[in-house]
Amino acid sequence: MCPPLFVASFTKTIKKTSVYKVFEIGCGSGVTANMLHQSGYKVVGIDASKMGIEQANKAFPQLQLYHGSAYDNLSDVYGQFPIVVSLEVVEHLYDPRQFAKTFYNLLEEDGLGIISTPYHGYFKNLALAITGKMDAHFTALWDGGHIKFWSMETLKQLLLEAGFRDIYFIRVGRVPMLAKSMIAVFRK
Repeated sequence: MCPPLFVASFTKTIKKTSVYKVFEIGCGSGVTANMLHQSGYKVVGIDASKMGIEQANKAFPQLQLYHGSAYDNLSDVYGQFPIVVSLEVVEHLYDPRQFAKTFYNLLEEDGLGIISTPYHGYFKNLALAITGKMDAHFTALWDGGHIKFWSMETLKQLLLEAGFRDIYFIRVGRVPMLAKSMIAVFRK
């Protein structure tokens, strides 16, 4: 489940638009999709976990949540959307450039994209190293854990390569230099 500060920042960001149709890449158990649905958004989502989708469909049968991959040609199946979100997914992917291409194809022209991922900036990584908490943080022994560690600069580069524009970041959780997560907001 998303931390409360993250949800508050996300909701504030997404409510700046008057469009009510959203696609979520990596909808997990459907908690965020349901939050958006309760706020008046029509949500379609996919997740790679069959078990997660089964749980989501059981808990939120009114939502359109399907089994699928961030690498699939989702726009051929679901069309394009004015808003596409992906929360805490990109750090799990072997091929982030294919994910960015899929994301780009799902988003309508001038559409709003939102991606969140754990924040990894210089000072945060330095603090982890100095305090001896690097191993615990990077969870190398966690099966299925994070395999990519994004800074604002590396995520911005991925988004620019994919063709996105007007990219800005919001850091959430703790003080900015030690933020837990970051939210990238951008346009196609």
